Amino acid sequence: MGISHYIKEIGRGARGAKPLTREQATDLFGQVLDGTVTDLEVGAFCLAMRIKGETPEEMAGFLDATHARLDLFPASDLPLIVLPSYNGARKLPVLTPLLALLLAREGLPVLLHGAATESTRVLTSNVLAALGTNPITVVGKIGEGEIAFAPTELLSTGLKRLLDVRRVVGLRNPAHSVVKLMQPTAGSCIVIASYTHPEYAQSMASTFELTGTSALLSRGLEGESVADPRRTAQVDGFIRGQRIAMQEQQAGTLSEVEGLPKEIDIDTTADYTRRVLAGTLPLPMAIARQVEHIKQLAQQLANSP
Repeated sequence: MGISHYIKEIGRGARGAKPLTREQATDLFGQVLDGTVTDLEVGAFCLAMRIKGETPEEMAGFLDATHARLDLFPASDLPLIVLPSYNGARKLPVLTPLLALLLAREGLPVLLHGAATESTRVLTSNVLAALGTNPITVVGKIGEGEIAFAPTELLSTGLKRLLDVRRVVGLRNPAHSVVKLMQPTAGSCIVIASYTHPEYAQSMASTFELTGTSALLSRGLEGESVADPRRTAQVDGFIRGQRIAMQEQQAGTLSEVEGLPKEIDIDTTADYTRRVLAGTLPLPMAIARQVEHIKQLAQQLANSP
């Protein structure tokens, strides 16, 4: 036991570090999640991976270890739509709750999960609470047209512990990628994944292919899984790891989105969400398209053998 021999391989700097195999990554991350290694080893692992960066094979191994330890949601009757939400609002309102409620209105079961990784941002959980949906405390089946918000610690205390390392060292670590790619259910699901920096698009796609994940992948809104209402981004779907091109990127960014508030506080965002759902404010076209893409994938997944 112990991970020092792995740290020796990954901790030689950006040029000298060696990638781990999927099996090695599974063993390493499993020990970290189980809390069987020292705080010093955890810190060394986080810093080494931050400098080196994760390969798709390593990320697949980290996910293997995570899935073996998650408190999984029971299978839903339809594919569960999984919305990771870990970034919150920085400059624009957090619109992940709006996406979740739109999908539930279409009859899909929706699971949001997240944790506060930035203490100064307005979070999805804050807005959902203002809309009457509080975090759940027990894992259970999510029905058609229902939404649930699960704090990360409900799914895995080990993952939450690792996310909190950022508050000490000030840098993200592999847990911040794992939570955005994991499948927290025993049944079929579609992970709504996003990236901020284009270089992550290919590595995330390769990870989905390696792990046979069903997902929607596009550039998100400030790290959130909801589409940026100002842009028409490239969108790729995955059905059990098989890529489907769904939308091409279009150049340009809108200077304004009709009805979108400039304030990002909880009450303003909740009010905007209510008004869009009621039809008194227009639904941003980028989010409307995202809903249609997710519905299409859910239907394909439900009908595939």
